[in-house]
Amino acid sequence: MDLFKTWLVETPIAHRGYHSKNVPENSLAAFAAAVQKGYAIELDVQLLADDTVVVFHDESLARMTGNDGYLKYLSKEDLKSLKLAGTKECIPTLAEVLALVDGKVPLLIEVKNKHKVGKLEQQVIDLMKNYHGEFAIQSFNPYSLAYFKQHAPNFIRGQLSGYFKNEKLGWLKKFVLKSMRLNKKVSEPHFIAYEYNTLPNRYVRKFKKLPLLAWAVPSKEDYLEVVKHCDNVIFENFDPEI
Repeated sequence: MDLFKTWLVETPIAHRGYHSKNVPENSLAAFAAAVQKGYAIELDVQLLADDTVVVFHDESLARMTGNDGYLKYLSKEDLKSLKLAGTKECIPTLAEVLALVDGKVPLLIEVKNKHKVGKLEQQVIDLMKNYHGEFAIQSFNPYSLAYFKQHAPNFIRGQLSGYFKNEKLGWLKKFVLKSMRLNKKVSEPHFIAYEYNTLPNRYVRKFKKLPLLAWAVPSKEDYLEVVKHCDNVIFENFDPEI
């Protein structure tokens, strides 16, 4: 498949849905708004304690729900009691998001896994293998992508990366990740998604045969600058078609 002729480069991608002041990120309302606008949807998935796959970015509940604690200790039954950013929206499951979107727009699913690879990835495979809509998988973890390469080779997969300036990582691990040294032997991605404010750079130039997405572009001004150096953008806080 020529990814340069697909939605991955032709349709702007709404970061955590088309969210706004009154529409929380990674909520069903944000995804419904993206569908209405015709934008592809980027979202984050993690596992609960009962192995339910949910759509949520942070490990901590504090920023988005105002509650103490961590997502990984919750069960599906806990979700309805946690409201997102003071609204009526709750943390959705991936299954709920799939039912809502139902192939109307493409999905870009970020698999958030800093730990042992396998359980989350397999749950995502099980949910997506019968989904009748366009989608792709992406992750910062090259070993997560390697799992998809082995167990779901037909899934389009992308290597997420950046400079990791604010991440608590050792210098060697940070260098290996930002330079994508494991692309050729481990993750073998079909595309790259790189931190927008580091583009262009020598690391992405090594993989110029792969589509390049820029994340997460926060303004029209940044968009007009970075679009010169990438094939598509993952955007938020503005509308790239206005």
